[in-house]
Amino acid sequence: MNELSWRWIALMMTAPPLLGVLVAFPIWRTKQIILGNLAGTAVIFGAAVALILRESAELERLTKSCLDSGFTCWPDPSAFLRYAIYAFIGLVEVFALFTLSLRVEEKIRKRNYAPEWR
Repeated sequence: MNELSWRWIALMMTAPPLLGVLVAFPIWRTKQIILGNLAGTAVIFGAAVALILRESAELERLTKSCLDSGFTCWPDPSAFLRYAIYAFIGLVEVFALFTLSLRVEEKIRKRNYAPEWR
């Protein structure tokens, strides 16, 4: 209870942004940038919520085992901080997704102009 789940944090930092881009990119290519952003954001925030719920269930299980043993124990770092880590990572990943979508949109827009006018 006194350490963070580094494997799950590493998973949050790698898998959701990759899956979010894989979901959003085909939609971006159809020139529906906002819809692609929404789809990618849903994947990233969905993963963050799922990992927060996993962390909550794990803390609940550990707290219950402490109470069943006859003493009180508190997680360190607190549950709020653990949840905030996943939420912050998800938010940064969504910012990165939006930044990437701007670059994709710019390339799509430039492709429509003749080379002489670029």
